[in-house]
Amino acid sequence: MRTLYLIRHAKSSWGNPGLRDFDRPLNDRGLHDAPKMAQLLSEAGIKPDILVSSPAKRALTTALFFAEALNIDAAEVVRELSIYEAIPTEILRIISDLPESAQTAVLFGHNPTFTEVANRFVENDFIDNIPTCGIVKINSTATSWREFYEGNSKVTACYFPKEVL
Repeated sequence: MRTLYLIRHAKSSWGNPGLRDFDRPLNDRGLHDAPKMAQLLSEAGIKPDILVSSPAKRALTTALFFAEALNIDAAEVVRELSIYEAIPTEILRIISDLPESAQTAVLFGHNPTFTEVANRFVENDFIDNIPTCGIVKINSTATSWREFYEGNSKVTACYFPKEVL
């Protein structure tokens, strides 16, 4: 069994118009929500084998809050540039390339791509939008990440800040 968590970065700041999109930091709400959502996973006993993040500042900062709450060394967070500005097929490729030793993986990235990817694994409902710092859990009966696809994997939980904090 494989478990994948898709986590959209926490709320970011648009306060500095001269700043590149890639370098936008978290705003006050993001700095509040990220550690609390990370604690939610920690309290649920989630033990990821790998954390993979877009290196964009807002996503990586979010990932580092989760790493801390989950007792994972910050240096172990994998930075994957292709998550930034990815299309859904690129995210699916990243998933298929995850190490086979990892049973539970967490990806940190961006919308609209993460919402589009999550909706591929929804059975009856539809996710309008994964909000900032939203978490989508996908369980799979796949024996390897290369076999992880819509036919054997489905969204089993969503945790959105406004609903759980």
